[in-house]
Amino acid sequence: MPIRRLPPEMINRIAAGEVVERPASAVKELVENALDAGATEILVQADGGGLARILVADDGSGLTAAELPLAVERHATSKLSPDAEGAYDLLRIATMGFRGEALPSIGSVARLSITSRARGQAEANALQVDAGAVGAVGPAAFAGPHGARVEVRDLFHATPARLKFMKSERSEALAITEEVKRQAMANPAVGFTLELDGRRALRLPAEAEGSAGRLARLAAVLGREFSDNALLIDHEREGVRLSGYAGLPTYNRGNAAHQHLFVNGRPVRDRLLQGALRGAYADFLARDRHPVAALYVELDPTQVDVNVHPAKAEVRFRDPGLVRGLIVGGLRHALAGAGHRAATTVAMAALGGFRPGGGYTPPPRASGYSAWSGGGWTQPPPVAQGLPGMGEISARAEFAGIAEDAAPAPTPDLLDFPLGAARAQVHETYIVAQTRDGVVIVDQHAAHERLVYERMKVEMAEGGVARQALLLPEVVELDPAEAERVVGRAEELSGLGLVVEAFGPGAVLVRETPALLGETDIAGLVRDIADDLGQHGSALALSERLQEVCSTMACHGSVRAGRRLTAPEMNALLRQMEATPHSGQCNHGRPTYVELKLADIERLFGRR
Repeated sequence: MPIRRLPPEMINRIAAGEVVERPASAVKELVENALDAGATEILVQADGGGLARILVADDGSGLTAAELPLAVERHATSKLSPDAEGAYDLLRIATMGFRGEALPSIGSVARLSITSRARGQAEANALQVDAGAVGAVGPAAFAGPHGARVEVRDLFHATPARLKFMKSERSEALAITEEVKRQAMANPAVGFTLELDGRRALRLPAEAEGSAGRLARLAAVLGREFSDNALLIDHEREGVRLSGYAGLPTYNRGNAAHQHLFVNGRPVRDRLLQGALRGAYADFLARDRHPVAALYVELDPTQVDVNVHPAKAEVRFRDPGLVRGLIVGGLRHALAGAGHRAATTVAMAALGGFRPGGGYTPPPRASGYSAWSGGGWTQPPPVAQGLPGMGEISARAEFAGIAEDAAPAPTPDLLDFPLGAARAQVHETYIVAQTRDGVVIVDQHAAHERLVYERMKVEMAEGGVARQALLLPEVVELDPAEAERVVGRAEELSGLGLVVEAFGPGAVLVRETPALLGETDIAGLVRDIADDLGQHGSALALSERLQEVCSTMACHGSVRAGRRLTAPEMNALLRQMEATPHSGQCNHGRPTYVELKLADIERLFGRR
């Protein structure tokens, strides 16, 4: 079969298949063009799921009459400039777009119209492209001092076979909405308006610069509940800065769709984020639950390659280990700083259950729901003599180290402590405590399970992971690349209790395993570790198995539901919860306590 040179229109249609997968892809490209033009307000309209019509209007710098024909030529762009020697640097990309493919690709499969007035110009001009056929530039009417209006009609009409692979209009409209939300989260200083089939679906006014404006934009996109349960992230390491917000462990979802990563202002999908989040929250969530987060990574453009995906939806870091370590470290630091804070949605659900019909109606003030007010707990008066510690970890059904006769003197008013004073135990499972401005209900088993687990983690970190030598070392056969990855992390695995060494090409020899695991499927464990190293760059499988064993031991070694507690025991448990990090949730991500504010209880009874 002879080699043929394809005509330009066919080349553009092939390129459109990579750049414009669906209407949301066209919206993404057009919105990025508007952002690169310096827009402060962007309007997006879509009819028929974006297949019938898409309009993106902005107040950016606009295009001159001479630039309009160039804008629809392949690989013509204003976003790359040559240096003194005429060379172009693809390693310093500071704009959203840079290839010059979007407009010609869209114009090759649809009816494209561009109307624009350049900044400082008195007249506006327009240009039409129909299935790759470019029309003449002519004068046009344009509302506003400068900017552009790009309209796309009958998307894929020039390639009708592509229409068969489109989803329903509703699905395509949802995809457009999600794309606009991602761009809005990445650019809080820009106002966004989305209209679907003539109805306003989204209006996000421009927010102020800084963390407060970013949180306001995230709350508008992800919901007010996210801002009430979000932890501020702000860390920097070796020139890489991580900022943003992550949800409390008790504020979680059933899938990873609410995890967002932005690299130098660009929304990206990256397995690095999923692996880092999974590693950071491994102590707090079951495997089928996922945290909510919006993280922003800023680094030198030369340290990240944005030219590795046709739609620029993925990036490649020069030092992925540094970025992953920064994300995991930053998240763990924020989670540790949260103390025993729990999600406000737990209290909301509890109050909803008390209302007639069980439905939740948001009260005038949402701040009263949080067990964390004003950015932190009010520091209670100091205790002259410390309360007893956790003591020995044992499987006895009693509090380890909590003694009834441990009465500090002088005793401060227990109501001044964050979790208050124990007043009763109901159903021999739940502790009811009173605070200055509300009521706290504690699940005694879940709370003590977390305390025991945290103590075990400290002891394991101080003493290391105990190992057990295999009588007969086991050979595990792997793919050569997988074996190389596992052997390359031998030192890290040794710290987790797994001693491996190379055993020829495509195999590893296991000499010792963590004693906590007992008899285990060694080959399956090593293969899982190899998969994790390939996907996430760390041995999550082994870490999670060790944590799972510790969690199980903590569950059996903690006080059980159904045990009657004395008042000193209940108060001692509350004090230990206040002093122990992460005590707001059990080892499976469920809350250990619920706080109901007095103002909200009074509203239930019509007193407010």
